[in-house]
Amino acid sequence: MIRGIGIAGAAIMLVMACCGANSQTRPTSFDSDSNDDPRANVHLGTPIVIPLNPTARAVHLGFGLNVGGGYNFTRKHGMVGEFLWNDLFPTNEAMDKIRTELDDQSLDLGVGLMNLTANYRYELRGRYLGTYLIGGAGLYYRHTHLSKMVTTGKQEIECNSTWLWWGFECTSGYVTENQTVGSWSASGPGYNGGIGFTFRVGEAPYRVYMESRYHYAPNPRINTQLIDITFGIRY
Repeated sequence: MIRGIGIAGAAIMLVMACCGANSQTRPTSFDSDSNDDPRANVHLGTPIVIPLNPTARAVHLGFGLNVGGGYNFTRKHGMVGEFLWNDLFPTNEAMDKIRTELDDQSLDLGVGLMNLTANYRYELRGRYLGTYLIGGAGLYYRHTHLSKMVTTGKQEIECNSTWLWWGFECTSGYVTENQTVGSWSASGPGYNGGIGFTFRVGEAPYRVYMESRYHYAPNPRINTQLIDITFGIRY
């Protein structure tokens, strides 16, 4: 595990060093090309969501939309405001458990996750290739919903993260009896950080990018923890 982390870290450092060397050796005409050094930054991407525990106990995959923009103070330093929306899919285990305990095989579950964040980005951008580190904080909003209103009745149902995630309340280790649930929402602060790579396409400053970002939002019930792997276009 340590060896794997070391190799990955060395690879990242090598890429960043190459990009830095590229930026140092690019011709003067490229330095004066203001098209590749805009003051504003804009991006649009599609993330693939990979939940981590404890989130992964309730949902296993998701897709979404990432849009944002900001200001570049210099070629390396910039601020980026972002809006991220993710649609997460429940695990088969979570779906089966709730359907079985509530005796309703037609019941469907869903989760929507949105966040609005402010982020700092440090970028090393060569003429054609680049890499960057990005991280920040903001407001995270999670909305879980069932396809219909359900009532737990009086049977004893052992409480676990699955029930808590979808908005059911628990008492003394069991799902609270005779409660009706259709949806549940929570909001609060959250944090993120990650690394990305860019590839110039066509005329400057347009680039495609690939990014991996870790997101964490604490919650009194179940924390939100996931990785977004995003592909998109930016300048």
